[in-house]
Amino acid sequence: MLKSKGKEGGKINHLDSVPVKKEEVKVIVTPKVFLASRQSIKEFLIEKGLFLFTILSSILIFFVFIFVVKEAWPVLRANGLAIVFTAGWDQDFYRAWVATAKEPSWHFGALPLIVGTFFTTLGALCFTVPLGLGCAIFLVEVCPPWFFKPVESTVRLLSAIPSVIYGLVGLLVVVPWIDRHLVTNEMSLRMAKVAALDGTSLLAGILVLGMMIVPIFVALAADALRAVPKTYKEGSLALGISHWRTIVKIMLPGAKKGIIAGAILATGRAIGEAIALSMVSGSVANIPNPSHGLVFFLEPLRTLASTVVDNAEGMGVPTCESALFACGAFLLVSCVILSFFARWVARSKEIGGKLNGEK
Repeated sequence: MLKSKGKEGGKINHLDSVPVKKEEVKVIVTPKVFLASRQSIKEFLIEKGLFLFTILSSILIFFVFIFVVKEAWPVLRANGLAIVFTAGWDQDFYRAWVATAKEPSWHFGALPLIVGTFFTTLGALCFTVPLGLGCAIFLVEVCPPWFFKPVESTVRLLSAIPSVIYGLVGLLVVVPWIDRHLVTNEMSLRMAKVAALDGTSLLAGILVLGMMIVPIFVALAADALRAVPKTYKEGSLALGISHWRTIVKIMLPGAKKGIIAGAILATGRAIGEAIALSMVSGSVANIPNPSHGLVFFLEPLRTLASTVVDNAEGMGVPTCESALFACGAFLLVSCVILSFFARWVARSKEIGGKLNGEK
């Protein structure tokens, strides 16, 4: 209650008490506001959930890496870098297998396995990239609309087939064909002291591994080509440039980043493949010699991943078990290097784009 006094014409006037009304503010929640608040809460929960899953996945990968390195450490400590630069894995593994617990054998040479992994992966990429890129260009730029869906569905289905199926096809089709049509008696006699030529070989491994990773590369390369803005293609065609020249000069450079990412992902799949290569590569820790000419492709070999499968019976022996974990550690390091290479490629493209934009 307020009271005030004042002088007016020599008289004192008293103002009556005036009540002050307080205005009430009412918040009206409309359906739109309510839905917006629910949407924001849902987005918040999804964001935090994805962040939590990312953290858990990173922790899991970290612990797997630590576990593998810990189990491989006895062999890595006993051999040092010599394990990477020396051969004789089969003989070393046998000696470790028959050695007594009092006098264990810790010497291992993984050079044939590393070289075998390199040869099969490189050969599969040389087979995959041209063929897969041609298929991707056909799907995106040439394939009729009515034929596109069946072909794309088939390609994506092939990428989901288990590797043991590819191994069976290679063992029953590819290996006998190589043995009948490419391996001669003269070659077999010349290589008798090195390895038996029976069709299981580097070439069989390359062909089977290439068949496995082609669908992956085709799917990723096709997605990369479709991601190129249509205005680039339309502008090129409007200038009178031919369709094929537009593909070579406009579409492929625009999709280069995605194509490289697809090749890196296919490389990771090729490095880690075990079952199929164990069935068709010969499973011999041998280093194919390029000086042998074409026989180089017909020599048997073994990769790091297939070694873990072929020598799995040694998991009960501490020395053999540590050696197999060393193979796993080499595979993990290879995957980490591929991951960093992919990030470097992506970053170099971004930096190059910014510099070109500034110019």
